[in-house]
Amino acid sequence: MKNAWNNFIKYRFLLVELVKKDIKLKYRRSYLGILWTLLEPLLTTAVLTIIFGKFLGKGGRTFPVYILTGRLLYTYFANSTKAAMKSIRKNSGMIKKVYVPKYIYPFSTVLSNYVIFMISMIILFLAVIVFKIKPTWHLFQAIIPLSLLLVLVMGVGMILATLAVFFRDLEYLWSVVLMLIMYTSSIFYHVNDLDLGRRMWIFKLNPLYLIIVNFRNAIFGRPMDMEALWLAAMYSFGSLLVGIIFFYKQQDKFIMNI
Repeated sequence: MKNAWNNFIKYRFLLVELVKKDIKLKYRRSYLGILWTLLEPLLTTAVLTIIFGKFLGKGGRTFPVYILTGRLLYTYFANSTKAAMKSIRKNSGMIKKVYVPKYIYPFSTVLSNYVIFMISMIILFLAVIVFKIKPTWHLFQAIIPLSLLLVLVMGVGMILATLAVFFRDLEYLWSVVLMLIMYTSSIFYHVNDLDLGRRMWIFKLNPLYLIIVNFRNAIFGRPMDMEALWLAAMYSFGSLLVGIIFFYKQQDKFIMNI
């Protein structure tokens, strides 16, 4: 463990440079550039609000903020896990030429997307002001679900990056899984509006939903759901532990499959 930490410290500057590179490449040929990071969630939320808020009569005055809190976290989860999944094959040329700890590549994609995600949070706080949601001290609790989200994406990203080296079709399968995760994350509907009964366990198996629950609680000034917190922490740190061990055991085989 000590050697692994020393190795991480040794290559931390490379990690920072890769994060910068990923962000620059993402918007290199875009006319809107980083502005799209703010416009995309705004436009998506507007569409979902019109469909579910106006046409179907769901939600209330603050419904756009409710949608935005879920949409932002899901978008980061989806984009980061897909990028991490492709990171090893994408950097196959460098992996074959020079020695760099291979975990640097999925880590850098996850962190670069996290930076972009944090920039997109500007839209959320503007929406909070526009819809006159009064901040409370619970707002400071938002750092907990946001931290768990990063840990979760790191873990899932490491697992996917490893599997994708050996199973190229995983990219298509993961798109289907992401759709399932999206529809069970309560992004554009209230779970309380559903007659779930004993089927609530389906949502409790989705760590992203559990993280979104407590992030919304922080934004809307409600205390944290402790059951959701502990389950989310268990899933997040569990996935990170599994991801690191799985990646470490398989990384020497990457060179033969990329």
